[in-house]
Amino acid sequence: MNAAPGARVTAVPRTRGVKAAPAPAKPPALPRPSRKIRPPKVAPDRLEQLVAAAAKSLEDDKAEDILILDVTGRADYADRLIIATGLVDRQIQAMATHLVEALDKVGLRLRRDAIQASPDWVLIDALDLVIHLFKPETRALYGLERMWGPDSPAPDGITPSLP
Repeated sequence: MNAAPGARVTAVPRTRGVKAAPAPAKPPALPRPSRKIRPPKVAPDRLEQLVAAAAKSLEDDKAEDILILDVTGRADYADRLIIATGLVDRQIQAMATHLVEALDKVGLRLRRDAIQASPDWVLIDALDLVIHLFKPETRALYGLERMWGPDSPAPDGITPSLP
């Protein structure tokens, strides 16, 4: 040990084989409050205007199997779903870009986080309208038509009428 002349040095006792006590466990993290507050519902005529603009844009881009589903009362995040198919990712990306432009023309500016994309699927959250753009195999895999279409199971608490 090198110590300055006249400095007092205190020896620290060594304890071999004794492990230090574990650090106290952190309390579980509380869920973060949601920062995304959903705006109020869109008026029905405004919603139909958005659906028409989106459908026209998809038709212009040669989307296949365009399906518009009314999920009012069945889904709490939207009143309409549009599902469409593009054959390659470049077509799907172009459809998404043109959809954003078409919705902007009718007065709906989407936030950057309203568009989620992967190579096989693009999701656009346009308030009460949610648009899914799929490659054919991904659309078949997820089967949103089976989940939300007219032949889908009834929501909890609603008994389907028997013929």
